[in-house]
Amino acid sequence: MATETTSTKDKAGAINKLRIRVRAYEHKILDASVKQIIDTAMRFDAEVVGPIPLPTEIKKYTVNRSTFVHKDAREQFEMRTHKRVIDILNPSPKVVEALTNLSLPSGVNIDVKMM
Repeated sequence: MATETTSTKDKAGAINKLRIRVRAYEHKILDASVKQIIDTAMRFDAEVVGPIPLPTEIKKYTVNRSTFVHKDAREQFEMRTHKRVIDILNPSPKVVEALTNLSLPSGVNIDVKMM
């Protein structure tokens, strides 16, 4: 019976977990940004799970070196997207406000999902 009351309270509007997905092309900038997010969450005594590294997404592009002749001469380029996931359990409104006011370097993409 106790589990039903806690689940109804959770569905009533309280945020159980913030899932933050961070993506960047350079892993050093990504790791610095993740550390900044975790430090901000820990400052407000939030329970943090992560960072969990996700597989690196590699996009490869093959281009002809020449425009007209030498069709066998080609160059390959690739873009690597590094990804991390951070979960913040039972965040307080102060934690959410501090994370929204956080300034991160350019080139870092953040997706926040409230669960």
